[in-house]
Amino acid sequence: MSPPHEVRLTGLSTAVPPYPLDQGDVRERARLIFRRNDSEMARLLPVYDNAGIERRYSCVPLDWYGQEVGWKARNALYEQHALELLTRAASECLENAGLSAGAIDAVVTVSTTGIATPALDARLMEWLPLRNDIERLPVFGLGCCGGVLGLGRAAAMARARPGQRVLLLVVELCALTFRPGDESKSNMVATALFGDGAAAALLSTVPGDAGPLIADWGEHTWPDTLDVMGWHVEDDGLGVLFSRDIPSLVRRDFGPVLDAFLARQSLSRGDIAVPACHPGGAKVVSALEEAFARPPGGLTAARRVLRDYGNMSAPTVLFVLRDILEQHPDGPVLATAFGPGFSAGFALLYPDAG
Repeated sequence: MSPPHEVRLTGLSTAVPPYPLDQGDVRERARLIFRRNDSEMARLLPVYDNAGIERRYSCVPLDWYGQEVGWKARNALYEQHALELLTRAASECLENAGLSAGAIDAVVTVSTTGIATPALDARLMEWLPLRNDIERLPVFGLGCCGGVLGLGRAAAMARARPGQRVLLLVVELCALTFRPGDESKSNMVATALFGDGAAAALLSTVPGDAGPLIADWGEHTWPDTLDVMGWHVEDDGLGVLFSRDIPSLVRRDFGPVLDAFLARQSLSRGDIAVPACHPGGAKVVSALEEAFARPPGGLTAARRVLRDYGNMSAPTVLFVLRDILEQHPDGPVLATAFGPGFSAGFALLYPDAG
C-alpha cells in the first residue's frame, strides 16, 4: 500500500480528432494558399519534408484551410471539438482505471488554443457525471509546456489533499489557429508542424491506487525571452510566434537548468532511463538528444509521436509519456517540454514504484 502523500499516475489516455492530414497533402495545400513566387516556394517547401512528420490529425478537414474564418467562428469550433476530445480521453482514462467519474475530486484543465467561459471543465460536467462539488482549475497560457506543467499542478493538488484523485485534462486545437492571410514564415512553418490532440491523466494519493510514482516536478523561466514563443492576438484569431533560435537556446541553456532540477533528487542525466521529451520539431529533438547524450534518433518515442501526430502543443508530451510507459522502462523517466515564457517544465516519474 502506498504512503498517503505519494502521488501516483494511475491512468493516462490520449485522443485525436477524426481528420488525418498526410504531410504531402498539407504541402500541396500550402502551395496553393501561400501567395509567394516560385523561387520563394521552392526555398520554403522543404520545411514540410524535413519536419519528421508523416501524418497529423485535425478537427477540421483539409479543405477548411484557406477559408476566411473569423475569431467567433474559430472559437465556436474550439469549444465544440475540445469538449468532444476531452470527453473521449477522460472516459477512456477512467474506464482503464476502473473508476467512475464520481470518484474524481478535482480537475485541472490545460489549454491555450481557444477561450471558453464558462471554462472547459465546467462544460465537461454536462458531458460526464462529475460530482457537483468537484474542485476545478482551468489553466491558460502554458502552450507546449502545458502537459508537463499540468502534471505538476495536478500532482501538487493531489499531494496537498491526501486521499484524493485529480484528473488532468489537456487539449489543444492548433489547426484552428491557422490564418490564411498571414504570409509570415512562422505561419508557414506552423502548418508543417502542428496538429490537434488531447490527453487525460489520473493522479492519486488514495492508498492502494497503483501506478508510476510522480516523485518531483518543476520549471524554469529564462529572463528576457517573451518573444521566443507564444501567440499574438489578431482580429481573425491567434497568430503564431516562435523563434528559429529555439534549438540553439536548448543547446546553450538547457543543460544547467536540467542538472539543477535533477540535483534536487540526487540524480544526474545519466541516471535517467528514458527522457520523455516534447518533440517541438525535428531540430529541437536533435538538440535534446545531445543534451541527454543520446545518439541521433535516440529519442525514439519522441520521434515516433512527432512522425505520427505532429506537434500538438501541450498534449504531445503525454503521448510520448504514454508510449514510453507502455514499454515498461527500467528506471526513472523524465518528462520535459518547452513553452512560452520562455520556460522549461519537468516531471520525474518512477514507473516501477507502483
